[in-house]
Amino acid sequence: MKDWLRKHPNVRTIRVAAADLNGQARGKRVPARFAEKVVKDGTRFPFSVLNLDIWGEDIDDSPLVFEQGDQDGVLKPTERGFMPMPWLEAPTALLPIWMFRENGQPYEGDPRHALRAVVQRYKARGLTPVCAMELEFFLIDDSGKKMQEPASPRSGKRRKAADTLSIRALDAFDVFFTDLYDACEAMDIPADTTTSETGLGQFEVNLMHCDDALRAADDAWLFKMLVKGLARRHGFAASFMAKPYADYSGSGLHTHFSVLDEKGDNIFDSGGPKGTATLRHAVAGCLAAMHDSTLLFAPHLNSYERLVPGNHAPTAIAWGYENRTAAIRIPAGSPSARRIEHRVAGGDVNPYLMLAAILGAALSGIEDQVEPPPPVTGNAYALDLPQIPATWAGAIDAFGKSETVPRFLPPELIRNLVLTKRQEMHYIAELSPEEQVHLYLDTV
Repeated sequence: MKDWLRKHPNVRTIRVAAADLNGQARGKRVPARFAEKVVKDGTRFPFSVLNLDIWGEDIDDSPLVFEQGDQDGVLKPTERGFMPMPWLEAPTALLPIWMFRENGQPYEGDPRHALRAVVQRYKARGLTPVCAMELEFFLIDDSGKKMQEPASPRSGKRRKAADTLSIRALDAFDVFFTDLYDACEAMDIPADTTTSETGLGQFEVNLMHCDDALRAADDAWLFKMLVKGLARRHGFAASFMAKPYADYSGSGLHTHFSVLDEKGDNIFDSGGPKGTATLRHAVAGCLAAMHDSTLLFAPHLNSYERLVPGNHAPTAIAWGYENRTAAIRIPAGSPSARRIEHRVAGGDVNPYLMLAAILGAALSGIEDQVEPPPPVTGNAYALDLPQIPATWAGAIDAFGKSETVPRFLPPELIRNLVLTKRQEMHYIAELSPEEQVHLYLDTV
């Protein structure tokens, strides 16, 4: 880590930042000359900082604040190390950190530690999950009273229609995407294909598969931060909110994963199109946990505007082969690449919690060797199937009362997240619909 700063002497300040439960970056600005102390000793801030609400306020009834004296945790650098922040004007480095207790034990309210614990359960069985994510987002002109798609930097015109897989739409924002790919290269984020999507000014960027689940979640968290920051430098906003426009599809964050054994073989590969019994067990685990863990895939009020039948987001708890109307899809292709695609999450999620839920549920199914219901064919929206919670309040209740979620998330994190969401639900009711959209536009 010290070598990175020596190789970048123009960096004058650093940011140290951890992800809170909402996926917000919380941390400090530090002069570069004191960076070595941060690397060696870490930094400190209260445990309650990882349990703030979406506005950045303390949780009113959190035991972490007055009841426990608002004690400090110790935050240490993750294995990611320093990286540039290309969206800022001055040369600046970001150092991702995560929280520990004074005795060196991981703090269970830290979402990155929650994912680490799930990955360790895989490792104990000699297994390694391989993950890739597809992130959808909107480019938005929010300079006026009404949000709209930004004008093309090339033509000055606005395209007021969906433009799915349009080369013209990509070309219109070529300068932005060129800068974005350069920035991903500098930050070592494995950005692959970009496509235009079905919403106004909506795009999707795929991140390459990775055999380190923590790094895959890091990539998604950092990518969201980068896209939002870089868009502002280009004169518009970027948002991963689930549903900014009522009349167009929302933004998802689809996760693909397979699992390797100790020899590096894909345990989902049967040599044919259907996959192994272990794949079915993993699917069954995901389906069994889906209802109670919906809050991790749809964490905000606006999330449920996306989860509407027939609106390109799954609502039924079902799986199928090459079926995008199902919550779990098994893509076609080479048997050696056989994998599961989990399609429920919106772009507004915390990637660490989302991935902990997906991989944790899959491992529970593998451990229990349970069989899923038959795969669905045709339109899953038209079938009589179990449904994920249709409301935010229902999802919060199901998550808080679940007997399934504690298999892959620690009790302290579950408690803290429920308190956070209940406070958000209480105070967001005081906002107008326009104020709600503007809140989520910049935060999620």
